[in-house]
Amino acid sequence: MNKLISILFGLILLAVGVFVWGNNWAGFGDAALAFLQGGIVWLVLLIGLMLVILGISDLKG
Repeated sequence: MNKLISILFGLILLAVGVFVWGNNWAGFGDAALAFLQGGIVWLVLLIGLMLVILGISDLKG
């Protein structure tokens, strides 16, 4: 069950990061392009991607 929760949480974080970046909510889209101001968006995207990869890896094993 933890494997599926990890994948689901990772996908949710990826979706939120892409949504915030795409809609430029509160200026985060511009900040993400500047990278230093958008560190939170990049962190959410990378954590989400990491959780998806870990979940898939756990399903294989």
